[in-house]
Order: sequence, then C-alpha cells, then structure tokens
Amino acid sequence: MATFHVGEKTHQSVLPQRAALEFESADTPRIGDETGLERRTRAVTGVEHVRGETTDASPGIGGVTPNRKVGEKAREGHPVVFVLDQHGRPLQPTSPARARKLLNQGRAVVARHTPFVIRLKTRTVSESQVDGVELGIDPGSKHTGVAVFTAKDGERRGLYAVELAHRGGRIRDKLTTRAGYRRGRRSRNLRHRAPRFSNRARPKGWLAPSLRHRVDTTMSWTTRIARWTPVRAVHVERVAFDTHAMAQGGPLEGAEYQHGTLHSTEAREYLLAKWRRACAYCCVTGVPLNIDHIHPRSRGGSDRISNLCIACVPCNEKKSNQPVEDFLKDSPRLLTRVLAQAKTPLRDAAAVNATRWELWRALDAAFPVVRTASGGRTKWNRQRTGTPKTHTLDALCVGTLEAVTRIPTRVLAVAATGRGTYARTCPDKYGFPRLRRPRQKQFFGYQTGDFARAVVPTGKKAGTHTGRVAVRANGSFDIRTAHGLVQSIGHRHFRLLQRADGYAYTTRPEAESVHEGRND
Repeated sequence: MATFHVGEKTHQSVLPQRAALEFESADTPRIGDETGLERRTRAVTGVEHVRGETTDASPGIGGVTPNRKVGEKAREGHPVVFVLDQHGRPLQPTSPARARKLLNQGRAVVARHTPFVIRLKTRTVSESQVDGVELGIDPGSKHTGVAVFTAKDGERRGLYAVELAHRGGRIRDKLTTRAGYRRGRRSRNLRHRAPRFSNRARPKGWLAPSLRHRVDTTMSWTTRIARWTPVRAVHVERVAFDTHAMAQGGPLEGAEYQHGTLHSTEAREYLLAKWRRACAYCCVTGVPLNIDHIHPRSRGGSDRISNLCIACVPCNEKKSNQPVEDFLKDSPRLLTRVLAQAKTPLRDAAAVNATRWELWRALDAAFPVVRTASGGRTKWNRQRTGTPKTHTLDALCVGTLEAVTRIPTRVLAVAATGRGTYARTCPDKYGFPRLRRPRQKQFFGYQTGDFARAVVPTGKKAGTHTGRVAVRANGSFDIRTAHGLVQSIGHRHFRLLQRADGYAYTTRPEAESVHEGRND
C-alpha cells in the first residue's frame, strides 16, 4: 500500500479553487510596526523580559528559537489535500502531487471540490498510519482565522489555512430594518401583530443573532474540517490578554490587578485599533504615534480611555496642553469627528469579547482536547518567530510553540453569504412590489449558487465554463466564472460539481509580507 507524504510538488489541475466568483475581498490587516516603523528588536542573551519571555525577532519567517538558526525562514508549501478512506473516514492529509497521482491511477475519486477532498477506493483507516493534525483558531469580529497544522517537539508545520468572513454586520442591519418596519406599522392604522411582552424571556447564555452567527459559523467550519482530517486537539484564543497570569510578584488585588504588567500594552492596543493606527488630528499613518490626552491633564483631564487618542509627534508637540477645542478651532468638522470617535466604543472588540467564551464552550463540547491561550501570547509568538500579522497566521501561532517551520502559500477565503431570502417580492423605492420571485428555488436540478461546469460544444459561447450558476425557470442559466459572466447557457450543458452551501469561496496568496520577509 502507498503511504502519504506532505510537502511534495503540486500541480495546478488538482487545485480547482479559482479566483473570486461572487466573493467580496476580505480586508487585510496592516503589516507594519505598531508605530508605523519596521523596527526589529534584538534581545540580549541572558536578559529576560518582564514576563519572563524574550522579545527576539529575526527577519523573515521562522524567527529565532532555541532549536533553529538565526534568520532561518519557514519553508513555504502548497496547501495539502484532505483524504478520506473508502468509508468516508478522515486520513492524514497528502500533497497535491500525490493526490493528482492517485486520481490519475483511478485509486481515488473527488469527494468535494472546495476545499478539495478526495476519497480512496481501496483504503481504510485501519490500514493507514494516521498521526492526526491540530487546529488553531483566531476568533475575530469580521474575520476568523483557522489553521490546520502538525506539531512535533514544539515545531508547527502549517498544512492548510482558512479565513472565514462573517456576516454579523449584515444581520445586525437587517434586524434594525425589521424593527423599524414593525415600529412603523404600530404607529399607523394598519393591520399588525400585537406586541408580545410576556413570552420574551431570554435563556441563559443568550447571544444576539449577529453574535450567535459568529459562534455558529466558526463551529460549522471546525466540525467540517474534523470530517475531512483527523483533528486531535484545538487551540483557541479565549481572552485578549491574561494580565493576572503574566504579572510577576504574586497575586494582584484591586487597583494592582488593573495596573498589571500589560496594562499599558492593552491600553495602547485598544487605542491603535480604535483610531485605526492613524493620527487623530492629521490622519497620517506610517509614522511613530504617541498617546495624547484630548483634554489635557493640566486642565483637569482624566486618564480614562475615552479621553485618550493617538497622535503623531508633530501634532502632539503642537497641541501641547491646549484644549482640543482651541487646537482645532479652525477645523470644526475635524473637531466634531474627534469628539464623536473618542466616545465611540470599540464595537468589534466588544463583539469578540462577547463570543470568545461561548465559542470555547462549544469547542470543548465538540472536541476531546481544547487548549486555550491569550491574544498576548499569540502576538508574542508571532513577533518571536517573525511571522507577519494575518488572521490565518495568528491562528497558526495560538498557544505554546517553539517554531513555525512551514506555512501554506495560499489561503482559502470563505465568505458567509446565507442561503437566500424569504421575500417573495422585490419592492421599488416606494415600497410597492416591482416583481415577484418564484416559489421554488430549484429548476432542472440546479439552484442559484451551485458550483457547476458548463461544456458548450458549439456557438459563440463554446468552451468550458466553471463557476457559480444563476438559474431561470426557462432553463437558460447564467454562470459567473473567474473571467466574468457568461449568460444564457442551456441547462443541458451543465454538470453539477458542488451544491450551494451558504458560502462563497476564493483563494488568495498569504500576506505579501510573507514573501518580502517583513515583520509586523
């Protein structure tokens, strides 16, 4: 029997994930120093950080670790292919080159196109060596990173990466719109459902639908990956910073706990995220930024987080101890924006904090081994190994590790799109129905969103077209491929590849800084 190895040369024909079909491009986190400078700090041997950890950072990927040479980069490799045995049970992932060979020899069939999964015809789990893999999860408000890797002696080899784009913002907007419609009906002399106040008790652990969606979507993809590959352990961020655990000098109480070792770091990270790493007064980026008091302390201003912002050095020196109203008296619009943004809470951080613990409980119930870590530990791992900041690479650095020896060159970007709508009419701008939608979704065995291939033998549209289908009742379908939209193709030319599952897929290269060797 043949064995499976990871890291062999790939071939493009085995990777059917094309460019974006209907997926909206995900936002890319900034790849730069927190102050905008690409500074590389080097630790002195024998000197410990205040948390008992060194802050070594080396150029490129891989970083400085006890078992690796200085400046050694992590090897880059193609994403692996998931493998199932003849009964549909997961085996150890293999390389794309090996998967292509098995398919050409007729020893395997394609079980799923995106992500690409093959099923062996004559192999079972009992006949195979299955070492297992581990998952790293970096939960976020808009995006969640999931990394599949193997771990041995503290070294992690990244095999596959998924960046999941949530639609919690759209859910929130739709709920707000629905609430407005209901309020409007109650204020008009129209037929409406009577308000119900006696049966709205919320159970323990209730989350708003926009927050529950983040937990459910992440759990859906972790369980999917567990069906395609043998997951032995899961690593997830449960808190942003474990201040109490990292502080030295014994237990902390009261104000001492609030002003632990990471107090200033946590406040700075909050302000950098809140003000989007740009000066609050001139909006410049890529320069050193200082923490500034909007209302100066010399004039009665407090140290509350709502009175702090970040400013570049010239603006900070020019403002000095002036009240912000005097400093921006010639720019009333900018003054209004600064005051409004100072009072605005960090919505994304609040959403993540509200769902971290619920996600951990769900993972703990679904997987036998779940290890938790803090965001501070992830950041320290990433800086120590010289890994750029992305959602997927953060997931690869969650928890305790010594080195990152391999990273996937491409990321599967998944966007939650939903499964359609209940609305049967499309209203115009006045609220009157403009057209009526059909009562059924499937026509000739296809529905909008299915991944299919159309082989047209003759005519102006002759050729092979692969992409997402938009169906019509008359049997003339449209298909959106990586090269554009092709309209009016007969349903007889289509062959179904994968059913619509509520997600849009695309692949993209890992952060450009991976290839440039930059540090964050």
